[in-house]
Amino acid sequence: MKKKAVLVLQDGTVFEGAALGAQGQTIGEVVFNTSMTGYQEILTDPSYKGQIVTMTYTQIGNYGINEEDIESEGGIKAEGFIVKEACPYPSNWRSKTTLDEYLKQQNKVAIQDIDTRALTRLIRIKGAQRGIISSTDLDTQSLYKKVREFPDISTLDLVSDVATGVSYKWQEGLWGYRDVKMTDKKVVVYDFGVKLNILRSLVSVGLNVEVVSPKTPAEAVLEMKPDGILLSNGPGDPKTVLSGIRNTKKLMGKVPIFGICLGHQIIGLALGGETYKLRFGHHGGNHPVMDLHTEEVKITSQNHNYCVDIKSLKGKVRLTHKNLFDGSEEGMEHVEYPLFSVQYHPEAGPGPNDAKYLFERFLKLLQR
Repeated sequence: MKKKAVLVLQDGTVFEGAALGAQGQTIGEVVFNTSMTGYQEILTDPSYKGQIVTMTYTQIGNYGINEEDIESEGGIKAEGFIVKEACPYPSNWRSKTTLDEYLKQQNKVAIQDIDTRALTRLIRIKGAQRGIISSTDLDTQSLYKKVREFPDISTLDLVSDVATGVSYKWQEGLWGYRDVKMTDKKVVVYDFGVKLNILRSLVSVGLNVEVVSPKTPAEAVLEMKPDGILLSNGPGDPKTVLSGIRNTKKLMGKVPIFGICLGHQIIGLALGGETYKLRFGHHGGNHPVMDLHTEEVKITSQNHNYCVDIKSLKGKVRLTHKNLFDGSEEGMEHVEYPLFSVQYHPEAGPGPNDAKYLFERFLKLLQR
């Protein structure tokens, strides 16, 4: 028999459902993801730190959990999980356990059997908001008080919770990429919550990769004599990543730079621009983005709540990519420096592989 659980939002809306995963309570910013598959990669994506993820597809967990499809060391980074139905009998040759068991192993609280379409519609209308899932305290007034008192995600330093504290080299490439011809080019990756598929993608185009802490001084990175710098994805408001902004200012113009997602936003702030929060963010694997250089449309994987205001950069950059859903800015390049960045995730994991060409573009930039 299923145990009862509730979801209470900061606007007072209550959803009743069944407990999934560990027993207890969890609070975070509630967002929705439109991907039909890839739930394991989504749960382990460090960019979801501080957030509770709602999957819009009706049945989640039907191919189970395996040992390969993780996007960060240490497992699940999302604060909680919301699904319509969690499949208890997965079928896949790689599956090792069920979604429910995986959530329990990771001590993550989740909820199922709620109307995820109604929840998604509410978020689209009112915007992302804090929520609390509980399978222990079912007093909705008590939960409402807790969620109202919880700090907004924009005030939290989430990068420090998910980024590495030590430098290390990465040598693993993408699955299926064999006999990669390595170059002599070295890339230093600033880890703000880097997805493993970004590191795999860099190796798979022949780059030598070293990962450093987000607080590593720019001077120390330059002493490593890198051919390029990659600024990774990560969680939260980019304005809280003060060390990243400060170091990026010092590195621009001295070495080629590629920014992804949070790294893209940090570049915008380092150049003196502004960022703004989207109403409910972009989370999913079906976002059409136009490459303005070629006018080709790529279907992309996305996971961000903030966006760079290109106009605030006052001619320092050129817009290179545009989201065809809402017209928001998705990429830019500096008019003078060897520097470019995108708001979406070219490494996928999960999602389409249309944008992997950007790693080749980065390699070519380093080979000039």
